[in-house]
Amino acid sequence: MDVFRIEGPVQLSGSVALSGSKNASLPMMAAMILAPGESSLAGVPRLSDIAVLSELLEQLGCRVDRSANGDLRVDSTTVDNPVGDYEIVRKMRASICILGPLLARCGRVEVSMPGGCAIGDRPINLHLRGLQALGARIRVENGYIVAETPKGLTGKEIFLGGSFGSTVLGTANVLMAATLAKGRTVIESAACEPEIADLANCLNKMGAKISGIGSPRLIIEGVKVLRPAQYRVIPDRIEAGTFMAAAAITKSELKLRNCRLDDMMAVVDKLRSIGATVERDADGCVVARSGAIKPADITTQPYPGFPTDLQAQFIALLSLADGNSVVIEKVFPDRFMHVAELNRMAANLLKEGPAVIVAGVKKLMAAPVMASDLRASAALVLAGLAAEGTTTVNRVYHIDRGYERIEEKLNPLGAKITRESV
Repeated sequence: MDVFRIEGPVQLSGSVALSGSKNASLPMMAAMILAPGESSLAGVPRLSDIAVLSELLEQLGCRVDRSANGDLRVDSTTVDNPVGDYEIVRKMRASICILGPLLARCGRVEVSMPGGCAIGDRPINLHLRGLQALGARIRVENGYIVAETPKGLTGKEIFLGGSFGSTVLGTANVLMAATLAKGRTVIESAACEPEIADLANCLNKMGAKISGIGSPRLIIEGVKVLRPAQYRVIPDRIEAGTFMAAAAITKSELKLRNCRLDDMMAVVDKLRSIGATVERDADGCVVARSGAIKPADITTQPYPGFPTDLQAQFIALLSLADGNSVVIEKVFPDRFMHVAELNRMAANLLKEGPAVIVAGVKKLMAAPVMASDLRASAALVLAGLAAEGTTTVNRVYHIDRGYERIEEKLNPLGAKITRESV
């Protein structure tokens, strides 16, 4: 098992290129099931989550590999084993995104209930309700979702709003299934995340007929067949936000290449409110901080609100603010396992229900800490960059799920991170 040894505090400088979006790549890979033949996706990051879904697609009968230029190729000519096995699906919640496209292509599918990060309960009832509305018969047997469409899928008006807002993966699942349904489907309260818009654009390139892209009302006119396609995924806005927070927490200036600021207005607004500058340039942006970190109040919300996937990183940043901040989590109210670990590093954080009160401290101190999930591990890395001494971050396999060798991107900028096997 690998650990990070992080020496701090450091100051960063230079330029970093962002990878393609993990959260766009995963459902897009699943969408390839819908179009028999070989499709290719450019910009797919080399992550353990991508490897897990590749393994799952191969289990279904697809062939997955990388071309010489790094593009991910999925040959879905054969899909003859429509079963998402527990041993693979338990590793990653996003594995559930095979459910919709498999159902549309094969008419019957068995998928294990998904696993993933320990960030609280994330039910899939909205996925199942949406697919049932399209005509699927669904039951749960021995921990597996068994779905069948004895009469095929038929378009329907579907409301996908839930207790904590729209569902991103649920929208993806229903959207993919609806492309091959008979007639017209309307998804109301659809997720508006850029990754869903990117999936819809990819599906349209494959021959789907989707309108309302980027809005909470998606309209899908079903088609009989989809064709293989070549497509480039959008840059990863969560990786971008993490590097922005890295610049701010270390009082540095960084240039982010391949960054789409239009996808990140809520994040940019908070960075500017705490005293950082964010300026567009020709191929991305420049983020810098020179003065004190100002306190801020943050509430996570579905897009275009502040993303839950950056909550932990910004708590680490606000730990050094000159004053008190409040961070409220409205997407995954239990997503605070990083709080205790940051407190080990001399942060002053108090969890109160779905909120954390952040009392800013003058400095963070190095300590051995444990990563509990993907984004919590990123927050601990950021804290380690700013802390005095050598921080040891255990279980960095979590960070490898969503960041493409993050130490190899940060070290050329001035970080001092060593990966060690223990």
